[in-house]
Amino acid sequence: MPQASGDPLVCDQLGVGLPGRPLLATVHAQLQPGRFTAILGPNGAGKSTLLSMLSGQRTPRSGSVGLSGRPLARIGAPELARLRAVLPQETAVAFDFTVQEVVEMGRFPHRQSPSRQEARIAHDAMEATGVAHLATRGVNTLSGGERARAHLARALAQIWEPLPDGATRWLLLDEPTAALDLAHQHQAMALVRRWAVEQGIGVVAVLHDLNLALRYAHDVVLMGAGRCDVGPAPEILNPAAIARVWGVQCSEVRASDGVAQFLVAAG
Repeated sequence: MPQASGDPLVCDQLGVGLPGRPLLATVHAQLQPGRFTAILGPNGAGKSTLLSMLSGQRTPRSGSVGLSGRPLARIGAPELARLRAVLPQETAVAFDFTVQEVVEMGRFPHRQSPSRQEARIAHDAMEATGVAHLATRGVNTLSGGERARAHLARALAQIWEPLPDGATRWLLLDEPTAALDLAHQHQAMALVRRWAVEQGIGVVAVLHDLNLALRYAHDVVLMGAGRCDVGPAPEILNPAAIARVWGVQCSEVRASDGVAQFLVAAG
């Protein structure tokens, strides 16, 4: 697959860990635009902490994260909000906003220079995630899966259109499939992969499901067992790595479309 043009998200000897606690990993990688990168690893490996550093929400323990040749710490919040959208694990809303109002919040960073298509973007984002029929519902009345798709629409709306200066857009997702049923998991992962490939967006997602990562991610950051491995998903994810990181045995099979998938043996 040809590499999309644009600036990578650069982790330069990035120390992942919380202040006052042991360092969990050191990440040295260039995450590429136009590709879907999955962050994988066991509980406590530092996946969400790494994502928060990639988004500029948490300061690295050591090293740096850079974009367009600049450390994230030197990019102001308004500019950063136009460059990247973040979908956190926790998406609680304190007030009873409607789904449409929540999705429209994603357009706030663009309020000074609204799009000519501004009136349609929230609707189109809701259509993309299958929640347009819920537009007038209070977001707090929805099921967990419906809320998750509404917030994914908000994140998509935030980076819906190419930026005037051509800067790469990034979509950072923390366990986006956790509340989704089987069908919606695949629909959401196919959607964000398509955005990466067709629009050159850099997608980075924390996932737990290895088979979803194998099917949809181009690249993997595998954290755990005292190391961090980065590279194409089919090369990094193999039975030996899974045994080392998670301590479980598995065998590789091929789905009918040729995609590798893992069958995990009972402990």
